[in-house]
Amino acid sequence: MKLSAERKLALAAATLMALGCSNLAKAETPSWCGPKKATLALLDGYGGNSWRQVTTASGKEEALKCPSITKYEYADGQGDTQKSISDIKAMAAKGIDALVVFPDAGPAMLPAITSVYKSGKVIVPYRVEAGGKAGVNYTKFIGTDFKNDGMNWGNWIKGVLPNGGNLLFLSGPAGNSQGLDELAGLKSVLGPEYRFLNPEPFDVTNWDPALTQKVLTAEIAKNNKIDVIVSDFGPSLVGALPLFKQSGRSIPALATSDGNSLGCFWTEVHQDNPDFKLFTVSTENDNVRLAVQWAVAAATGGKPPEEEIFKGPVFENSVTGKPHPVQCRKDLPGQIYLSAQLSPDDQAKAVSTK
Repeated sequence: MKLSAERKLALAAATLMALGCSNLAKAETPSWCGPKKATLALLDGYGGNSWRQVTTASGKEEALKCPSITKYEYADGQGDTQKSISDIKAMAAKGIDALVVFPDAGPAMLPAITSVYKSGKVIVPYRVEAGGKAGVNYTKFIGTDFKNDGMNWGNWIKGVLPNGGNLLFLSGPAGNSQGLDELAGLKSVLGPEYRFLNPEPFDVTNWDPALTQKVLTAEIAKNNKIDVIVSDFGPSLVGALPLFKQSGRSIPALATSDGNSLGCFWTEVHQDNPDFKLFTVSTENDNVRLAVQWAVAAATGGKPPEEEIFKGPVFENSVTGKPHPVQCRKDLPGQIYLSAQLSPDDQAKAVSTK
């Protein structure tokens, strides 16, 4: 069949575009993505909140930047340590090459992690320590500087309450390393004039909004004077904070992590609650991206990242407005995190599908 001149030009343009796109895709392949084909799974100890949903979507987005990753899977331990252990073993048994694990239960997860590593799989626990060490029990541990978060909170608290005060500190599961490191950071900058009202080392919430509300409700009833609440999952507090008004008290200062629901709540009520100052660090969904990069590099033969510890930045400060004033996107779900790299619209999709 004879082609017209116009058709030839169109085909030539299409060919050039395809070549250009191919070269662009090749140029954009990250250095941590190697040539070897591999499959990857993300495993949560507890996946039942929006933070995990956004983090799961962030991990998938990061993994699929590498064309060598042919499959991305996910498992939710649902807060059950035995299920979390079974999930790890099951993913390895079905042939998944690389596993990125949030070991909520801490050292209880180490035997399963070690067993999978010794079977020849790539396994990268992140964020919460399970014990052990790289090269013996797992491929690499990717943490975050939780002590620095605690120090940032503590320094801000000293600024808004220079003479001391009563604090509540809420964290996740009992004994989790994140909460313990944050507490160490807090206590490294706060003197004895700052009194912790909660049971040592922190009020246990499992990062579950329902349990957080129950815990905070009990603390409000028990303590007449709470000057600051410190929490490493700020949005989970929103449902309980109106209880202060019900008991005739202003909402106290809050040092925590960011979330759209929290930012919008502050925007709505802060004028009627003069003590309600807000300071947030990034909720750090993007910690998973660094863990995924390490796992993909090991599984595909890519170049490992230079960073081994994720450093989450300060995000909002209602007192100074730096680095950002309090953020609120009323047009989007409350269960998203504006500090995250994943676009707000993609976060909205991630939480709406759950």
